Amino acid sequence: MARKKKPKPLSEIPLAVVAAGGTGGHMFPAEALARELIARGWQVVLASDARGAAYAEKFPAIERLSLEAATFKRGDVIGMAKAALKIFTGTQQARKAFKRLKPWAVIGFGGYPSYPALMAALSRKDVTLLHEQNSVLGRSNRQLCARVDAVACAFPVLKMAPAVLEGQVQVVGNPVRPDIRALYEQPYPPIDKEIRLLITGGSQGAKILSETVPQALALLPVSLRINLRVEQQTRAEQIDFARKTYAEAEIEAEVAPFFDNMAERLGRAHIVIGRSGASTCCELAVAGKPSILIPLKIAADDHQTHNAAVLKEAGAAVVLREDDVTVESLSEAIRALIEEGAAGLETRAAAAKSVARPDAAQLLADLVERTVKRKRAE
Repeated sequence: MARKKKPKPLSEIPLAVVAAGGTGGHMFPAEALARELIARGWQVVLASDARGAAYAEKFPAIERLSLEAATFKRGDVIGMAKAALKIFTGTQQARKAFKRLKPWAVIGFGGYPSYPALMAALSRKDVTLLHEQNSVLGRSNRQLCARVDAVACAFPVLKMAPAVLEGQVQVVGNPVRPDIRALYEQPYPPIDKEIRLLITGGSQGAKILSETVPQALALLPVSLRINLRVEQQTRAEQIDFARKTYAEAEIEAEVAPFFDNMAERLGRAHIVIGRSGASTCCELAVAGKPSILIPLKIAADDHQTHNAAVLKEAGAAVVLREDDVTVESLSEAIRALIEEGAAGLETRAAAAKSVARPDAAQLLADLVERTVKRKRAE
């Protein structure tokens, strides 16, 4: 009988702490990297705050660290003091956990809940990396980027990066989950008569998406409306309005606050309407989807406009400024896109894929392993 191999001591098994803010935009790329590292034999620990749990139900981690963290408004002295105390507490929590875990690398994905984990790692001289999902360096990453061992980003241009990073940032793309990555290999769905629209952005969509899109579609001529099949994420308090609007316009529509099979829905969509967060833009590129994007105008440093520019410049997306969006202007934009027909939409789909980086998770995992190897050799 063959003798069973003894398991490696925990200290010999590479362990990464993945630190991410409590939003899907931070958590989903972090999850994609975690899955790639696990496939390479790593163990993964997730560090976030209590808010991050809502997006981490399927996150593959052997342990989850819930760290104290907070943000603040500039000029708010009391708020800054309270935030500083929470960040200090979170950093101490992370230091205590890292002493036990002995991570080979700590990778931050931005958002204020990632800050204490990176601060703890820097104080311990652990190997540290940052990944910026947006085309504008976020505030937390901006404060840490000059101190970490490697910086990666999703878009070809990274705005508001300090001069010290010039030529040092690795463009790897934005890691997407495996079910989204699989869409890169799928062709654009054929168009017979039905045009399938997917409307995303229920959380920050506000009236622009929750109310204006249904009204805009209802304004289309009946010859177009009868062929529409709509799937829309919308805010819970506006579901009844959206359903009523679609029913009165005789548009077949499914409306819900959340879809848990987003990859399936994205795969069959012909056109996507939504905001232009980093994950949205990168997923549209990987899936090869024509889109109408409405950047969130209150997004920090107007980063959603810069994100959308990549798809717009490629010819994949129509971008509308939030202040310019009315029921009438949005209806006209949708009509113009539909009337491009199958050939026009397929051209836009190919343009979207031309700027995709489907292997971002692998490229980022490569960077993690290279950085660990380099630092251990020093």
